[in-house]
Amino acid sequence: MAYKIHVIDVKNALQNYIWLIEHQASREVIVIDPTEANLVQQFCHEHQLTLKQIWLTHWHKDHIGGVMPLIAEQHIAVYGPRAELSKIPFIDHPLDDQNQFYFHDLCVDIIAVPGHTLGHIVYFIESLQSLFSGDTLFAMGCGRLFEGSAEQMFHSLNRLAALPIQTQVYCTHEYTLSNAEFAITVEPDNLALQQRLNKVREQRKYSEITLPSNIELELATNPFLRAEDLAAFTKLRQLKDNF
Repeated sequence: MAYKIHVIDVKNALQNYIWLIEHQASREVIVIDPTEANLVQQFCHEHQLTLKQIWLTHWHKDHIGGVMPLIAEQHIAVYGPRAELSKIPFIDHPLDDQNQFYFHDLCVDIIAVPGHTLGHIVYFIESLQSLFSGDTLFAMGCGRLFEGSAEQMFHSLNRLAALPIQTQVYCTHEYTLSNAEFAITVEPDNLALQQRLNKVREQRKYSEITLPSNIELELATNPFLRAEDLAAFTKLRQLKDNF
């Protein structure tokens, strides 16, 4: 395998994860949504990795907080949503829906997914069967509607649900248990969901990471992907906001 995916558990109140993709031959690495610079620097130092690119999904502080210290030391290419340039001015590679770019020979596809924020994007890498979904698609959940509408989020999630079912979903927060506990109230008779809830409870008892998920599993257990129409989705999102 030419590439390896790593994770840093930020261990903050928001339960952020920072994902990294290492090109193993060169020991060069990209980092996605770096919450804190020192954790990335420490990881790169310990594993003798050189940071080459930063990918951002949206402007929220827990996703971009580490960027400025990281780029202050050396030139690192910063990729992120063109629609949020006013809030993330240090992006030097602005991206739009359906753009493509490369990290070595890795082709990266951009999908615009407004809802959580208006400019939110995700990074899909077909060759790695991987989706870095930020705060749009979570394990058994989806992001809150801070800027966008329910209609936008419903459409965004439908685009992600259409990706190949084996696609691994790397989201940015360890919200899986609380999402599962909500999901089971919506579909108490869903056997796949019951089994997944039990597994996640066991994992979290030992502070194990529950990610990545995959599209097939989300289609079977995520109520937001299983919503039949916009009205059902909107009702679900309101229920979850008050759960």
